[in-house]
Amino acid sequence: MVKNLILPSFLQEKKEENPGSVEFQVFNFTNKIRRLTSHLELHRKDYLSQRGLRKILGKRQRLLSYLSKKNGIRYNKLINQLDIRKSQIR
Repeated sequence: MVKNLILPSFLQEKKEENPGSVEFQVFNFTNKIRRLTSHLELHRKDYLSQRGLRKILGKRQRLLSYLSKKNGIRYNKLINQLDIRKSQIR
């Protein structure tokens, strides 16, 4: 599972898991997005999952926009760690 591979390297810098932090939320949304994307490759007509994916993408985009406005250094670090493209709209 993707979560098990990325989680230790992502949280090694922070010794505690803070589920309320923006980084942790974006990390969880990214794992859900990757899992749903692989599901939709097999089941192309699963429209309910497509809707859920779009909702999660919007939530992650809003969180990343908030983080980029509040702290650009943390934003860039998170983008690089999770290998996410920078959003065109900020």
